Amino acid sequence: MEKLVSWVDIPAANFERAVAFYRGILNIDFNISVHANEKMACFPTGEGAISYSPGFNPSADGTLVSLNTGDHLDATIERIVALGGTITQPKTKIEVEGLGYFALFTDSEGNRVGLYGNR
Repeated sequence: MEKLVSWVDIPAANFERAVAFYRGILNIDFNISVHANEKMACFPTGEGAISYSPGFNPSADGTLVSLNTGDHLDATIERIVALGGTITQPKTKIEVEGLGYFALFTDSEGNRVGLYGNR
């Protein structure tokens, strides 16, 4: 098994707003695909997408997905706030030695999302 998690969908109520939010906080370009009942903005790494589709509803209570920020956790947190997101758990040291830091935020669509970083 190469990796346990193969794909992550982050639901969007407003596709364009969600894509702008994640483009702004992650500084990445998405591969956009628009179909009759579905819109997807795929991460360039092939691990997931911002998804707009019937039955895909944003939620603060579902599965927690954490995005890797590498050495840029503080800068990512600043961009989240600047783009209208809400930090719900500030940068916190993970107690297990060598695992870095995490933070939680609510995105532009109301999803609870995690961040993981080295510093």
